[in-house]
Amino acid sequence: MKENKQHTILKVNQLSIGYKTKKAEMVIASNINFELQKGELIGLVGANGIGKSTLLRTLIKVQPELSGSILLNNKALNATSILELAQQLSIVLTEPLSSKNLSVYELVSLGRHPYTNWIGSLTQTDTVIINRALEQVNIIDLKDKKCYELSDGQLQKVMLARALAQDTDVIVLDEPTSHLDMYHKAYILKLLQKLAKETGKTILFSSHEIDLAIQLCDTMIVMQKEEVVYGQPCHLISEGVFETLFPKDLITFDENLGRFKVTK
Repeated sequence: MKENKQHTILKVNQLSIGYKTKKAEMVIASNINFELQKGELIGLVGANGIGKSTLLRTLIKVQPELSGSILLNNKALNATSILELAQQLSIVLTEPLSSKNLSVYELVSLGRHPYTNWIGSLTQTDTVIINRALEQVNIIDLKDKKCYELSDGQLQKVMLARALAQDTDVIVLDEPTSHLDMYHKAYILKLLQKLAKETGKTILFSSHEIDLAIQLCDTMIVMQKEEVVYGQPCHLISEGVFETLFPKDLITFDENLGRFKVTK
């Protein structure tokens, strides 16, 4: 029997995001409302320039919200300390890795930083968690390799393992499939789906792979010009949400197939 899952990890209420200067306020999106549940895979999608990265930066406390509230484990995000945040939310960004001279094991072990002492010594518990993370993404055989020796797909799995080693309730990934071929795009997203189910972690990722997200996600956040919509993929399809994402002169959404196609 499937248990009643309603265990909210991250709650957003009447959120408005954007940029504020001394003279003006530029709103990117407003009236954003959603609740992310424990063990869910959530895809954040939308057209280029719509504000996906701005929303992610706001959710990880890199950029302040303009108005509204964000609750992480029932505590206001803006009242959450840096250490508390690092123990509850881990991040995988698209920026080039500056520490490619590290071994895979060394890089993944950095995920334990919020829990180690001031000299960063790893305990036996830390070692167990690091090895478990390596096994969860199937890269235990790569642990002694230098990161500069890895392919883009392998490196992405290493970054995911580091987030898993951080052992947080929420993992946020910004475009985890960029620079990957079609096979590895599907592989990474399928792996995220598996990890959400097996670990009970809430995994939120932004992506342009909307077709894959529709197939694999429990829920989706769809950013449009007029509003931000949240719900299960099947519900969003029935509501015609994906049909409004792009101009119909080139791309249309096939509701029956659940994917986009080029117009003839």
